[in-house]
Amino acid sequence: MSPIPVNLAIEDELSETVLRKLLDHINREYFVGTVYGRGGFGYLRRTVPGWNVGARGTPFVLLTDLDRYPCAPALIQEWLTVPRHPNLLFRIAVREVEAWLLAGRVNIARFLSVPEATVPAVCDSLDDPKRQLVKLARRSRSREIRQRIAPRKRSTATQGPDYNGCLGEFVKHSWNVDVAGAASPSLARTLHRLATFTPYWPAANG
Repeated sequence: MSPIPVNLAIEDELSETVLRKLLDHINREYFVGTVYGRGGFGYLRRTVPGWNVGARGTPFVLLTDLDRYPCAPALIQEWLTVPRHPNLLFRIAVREVEAWLLAGRVNIARFLSVPEATVPAVCDSLDDPKRQLVKLARRSRSREIRQRIAPRKRSTATQGPDYNGCLGEFVKHSWNVDVAGAASPSLARTLHRLATFTPYWPAANG
């Protein structure tokens, strides 16, 4: 099978690390070109029409969080008011990409140095997976984990100073994609889409 060139559109550093991990995990030869984003969901919402047009030349994989939207179709309909090009893979984590990390309960508990029983069993149903992950990090037996992931006392920040870097290390070295996919329906759908995607080239498709 020929290599599949793709550009990425992501919210932040952690989302990029997760998406690259998924592309490497799938038994397909994805070749990542340009990465756009790291400016949050607002940036993606403003620019998705451009990625939809750009997908005619090079496929795009866009990964964003569902957050407070009732469902993925509602988010897509609001963000993209024209038909989606077949080469735009619009993937949505329910409700945040952190839920996909928590879905690997054994490994995330070990990484955070917390009891496995404290990690929620059904992560896709969490209202705020990021807050749950930070809460777990506050209880960590590891001072390093607490300092990197959880915000400092009296800080108004929602995450620690090295939140993305620390969790990025987990994704790269300890996250079991298959185990997490078995526990997270939204991750399983994304894995299936990446595994079955075939680029649409007008010349090749008549």
